[in-house]
Amino acid sequence: MNHARVLHTILGVVALYLLTLVIWLAWIARLAPPGTAPMQIFMLVGLFGSFLGVGMLLAQRPSRADRRLLRSGYEGWATIEGVHPLRRTAHHTELTELDLELVVPGSPPYHGTVVYDMQPVDQPKLAVGETISIRVDPENRDRIIICL
Repeated sequence: MNHARVLHTILGVVALYLLTLVIWLAWIARLAPPGTAPMQIFMLVGLFGSFLGVGMLLAQRPSRADRRLLRSGYEGWATIEGVHPLRRTAHHTELTELDLELVVPGSPPYHGTVVYDMQPVDQPKLAVGETISIRVDPENRDRIIICL
């Protein structure tokens, strides 16, 4: 999870909500028919929750560069030669350095390392000797993404 994107999303939604609340209090509440204020407040709170939920869904998407790499990167595979746990994270995963032998059709094999945020369910797939699918940036062979 990209915590910076989530934080920016929350701050953006809260700022827009406060702006909407100020506009509602300054102009719309005075012009509304009597007795409709509770329904308007209910709708404002509901819209806040909806926009926050949609914003959180969008914030968890891969970055634009990662989506472009997944879409247009060269397909290849990698054999895992080493798995080195670095540290546990706050969200019950483990940052792990993977030593890989990377193969992209049409070019010679090469070695590289990737730091991957490994979930417990992924540990059997990312064991030493396993082969995984990757995408390689056509312009920078050092930029890869693991496709599980």
